[in-house]
Amino acid sequence: MSIKIPLRISATVLAVCLALLCFLASTGMAFASFTIEDEKKLGKEFYDQLKEKGALIQDPKVTGYVEQIGHLLLSRIDQSYFDFTFSVIDSSGINAFATPGGYVYLYRGLIERAEDESQIAGVLAHEIAHIKARHIAKMIENSQKIGIATLAAVIAGAFLGGDATAAVLGFSTATATTLNLKYSREHEEEADRLGMEYLTAPGYDGEGMLNFLRIMRQHEFYSNAVPSYFLTHPGTTDRIRYLDGLLQTKYTKRGTKNIVGRLERIKTILVIDRPNPDSSIRYFQDVLNKEPDNPDALYGLAVSQGRLGMTMESFANFQKALALSPDDADILRDLGISYFNLGRMDDAVPILRRAYRANREDPDTMSYLGRAYANTGNFSDALELYKKLLEKNPDDGQVHYNLAMLYGKTNRKGESHYHFGIYFKKEGKTKSALFHFKAAQPFFPAGTEMAGKIRKEMDSLEEQDSPPPENKRSKNTFF
Repeated sequence: MSIKIPLRISATVLAVCLALLCFLASTGMAFASFTIEDEKKLGKEFYDQLKEKGALIQDPKVTGYVEQIGHLLLSRIDQSYFDFTFSVIDSSGINAFATPGGYVYLYRGLIERAEDESQIAGVLAHEIAHIKARHIAKMIENSQKIGIATLAAVIAGAFLGGDATAAVLGFSTATATTLNLKYSREHEEEADRLGMEYLTAPGYDGEGMLNFLRIMRQHEFYSNAVPSYFLTHPGTTDRIRYLDGLLQTKYTKRGTKNIVGRLERIKTILVIDRPNPDSSIRYFQDVLNKEPDNPDALYGLAVSQGRLGMTMESFANFQKALALSPDDADILRDLGISYFNLGRMDDAVPILRRAYRANREDPDTMSYLGRAYANTGNFSDALELYKKLLEKNPDDGQVHYNLAMLYGKTNRKGESHYHFGIYFKKEGKTKSALFHFKAAQPFFPAGTEMAGKIRKEMDSLEEQDSPPPENKRSKNTFF
């Protein structure tokens, strides 16, 4: 049976693997003794490549949720050797993997399939166990006689989808099997045994780990496709029996299914961000067919409909969601943004105010409320919001641009020029930045804090813009 993987992820995998190959070649690692430091370097390089290629989800709510669960599991474990990092791969595949150095990855599709938090925690606990037991490091040590190009494929295959990734790199399934690229059943059994201990220690229900495998097995039966999780974590039937035995004998006390909470909202955020809004709409409608009063599904459907221009339907579902959850900051924010995008500022402002009262830390709420204030002529409140937003996001060039505009509207020309200068500096437009910094200077007396900031910015730009000494000397020889 052929295995299909999304083109975008395939290209990313290929790029990561090639970069990884170069990294391994440049480091000259001694595979016969793959040290803790080697693990950290390799894991960090792999993570950086995934991030650089845009393969990781950056939404703070999603990443924060997974990190919170991961660190809750780690709170009862000796964390010697590694600082763990938890990330989400932007792929509809159903998979999870761990890499050397304490890096754990979940696929977006896996989170969408999970029925409760204990199942996600069970997957994370299993992957943490692979790292703690140094399974990957041991596989690398045992691969010392394999050529470096093949070794790069071994590592990539173990991390990013087994046979599918090997195929992308030109390695056949037979070759992959011969080289034993996958975890052994002994590895999986040890990871399940340790993972069950890690899962139940903070109070999660141990059945979460078992139930996730059963869901994957059911998915396989109904879809006629092998979940990628089975490809990278073999021996599923044996694992189900082994976990069931542990639950019947050692972990008989039932724990809780949810500790951090809000899994449904996390799944909603992930489904909203699918590249195809039609797919998102179908997902939320399926949920609503079973649970007509599910506020998360109504909210997700409203946002997805809005993206397809189904304005009336979108607003109707926003109102249904709000009736069920009137103080929900996400629903209020996105309804307010919808009003804003339609130019309905008188409707946008009160809704965005409610969203801001519900969550004063959300940068999108602050930004859109500030813009809505500015569009209704309330420049002073808009300015105060953007000052707060700047404290949270000092490197955001767009915040500086909006501040420059607002200071201009309130006739504070010095501050306006200063923030325009910062904006153009971040855009790499040195001449425009210098123009605005010079224009700002007369508004701030020498010795003031702002005068010092402007001088510092100008010095840094003039230093960047100056040709190197040798260029200056060669230029002078022409005169």
